[in-house]
Amino acid sequence: MKPPTIRDVAERAGVSKSLVSLVLRGSDQVRPEKRDAVLAAVRDLGYRPNAAARSLSERRTRTVGVLLHDLRNPWYVELLDGLNSPLHAAGLRMLLADARLGRRTGHEPAEPFLDLGVDGLVVVGTLPDPAALAPVAERLATVVAGAREPAPPGVDVVAGDDEAGARLVAEHLAALGHRRIAHIAGHGAVAALRRRGFEAAARERGLDVVVEPADLTEEGGHRAAVRLLGRPGRPTAVFAVNDMTAVGVLSAAGELGLRVPHDLSVVGYDNTSLARLRHLWLTTVDNAGHEVGHRAARCLLDRLEGRGGAGRLHLAAPALEVRGTTGPPLTA
Repeated sequence: MKPPTIRDVAERAGVSKSLVSLVLRGSDQVRPEKRDAVLAAVRDLGYRPNAAARSLSERRTRTVGVLLHDLRNPWYVELLDGLNSPLHAAGLRMLLADARLGRRTGHEPAEPFLDLGVDGLVVVGTLPDPAALAPVAERLATVVAGAREPAPPGVDVVAGDDEAGARLVAEHLAALGHRRIAHIAGHGAVAALRRRGFEAAARERGLDVVVEPADLTEEGGHRAAVRLLGRPGRPTAVFAVNDMTAVGVLSAAGELGLRVPHDLSVVGYDNTSLARLRHLWLTTVDNAGHEVGHRAARCLLDRLEGRGGAGRLHLAAPALEVRGTTGPPLTA
C-alpha cells in the first residue's frame, strides 16, 4: 500500500499543501480550526513527513552530532539525558558516535557528522587532540560538554566546577577528623582541576596528602589502592578522581581486609548510578551531569539561532552527596 503524501493530507483536510507544511513546521500563522483539520487528517491517514525532502527544502537535517569520548563512563548517561530533552523539544535528534572508534580506524572523529550534514555538534568529554575541533567549529555550531581543555574560538564549554567539588571533599574529610588522605588522580584537564582544588583545600587545613596516579578506570583504581594501602602509614581516607576509580578502591580495601568506612573512608566523584547502588552507597560529588547536558543544549540552540557570540565557559555548581563510605578515622 502506498504511504500517504502531503497532497493526501491537504485533500482530506480541505486545505492547500503549503498550509499543511506550515502546520507541520509548527507555524503560529495558521488559524486554530485549520490546524486542527490538518492534524486530524495526519492522524487519520497515518502520515509521516519525509525527513529527507524536508531537509532539502529547509537546508537543515534537524540532527545534532554527539561525539562521545568514552561510552564506558556512566556519568555521560546523566549528561546525555540532560542534553536530549531541550534538543528534542526543539525538533532536533541526536546522532551518537564513539570518538575512540574514529581513532582506531584512523579517521577524524567528527568526519562522519560532516558527511551527514548535521546542524550542530556537541563534543562530550575530552578529545585526544582538542585542536582538531577548530576546522570543524568553523563549519558547524559546536559546544563542548564535560571537558575543560582549551576550546577553539566560538565554541562554548559547559562543565562542572571541578575545583570547587574537590574542595568539598577535603572539607568533608577534614571535618570527620582525617589527617592522612590519599588522592588517586587521573589524566587530563578535569582530573588536574580536581587534584588542584583538593590539594589547595587540604593545605589550608594542614592535611597530609599523598597522590597516586591512575587511569580513570576501575582496574586502575584497584591497582593504585593496592599500592597505597600496602605501604606503612596507610591513609585513613582515599579521594578517587571519579566513581569508577572509587569502585576499584572499594574492591582493593575488601581484599585487604579493611572495612569501609571503619578502617578506610572512600570518596568518589560524579555521583553516577554506580555510587547510588545500595551495596556500594558511595560518598561522592554530584557533578551536575544533567544540568551540564541541559546547558550545553541551550548553548547549541543559541548558536543555531545566531545568538552564540564568542565562546564562553559555563560552570555548574557541584554538591557533596554523603553516603555510607565515609566516617571518622579510628584514631580520631
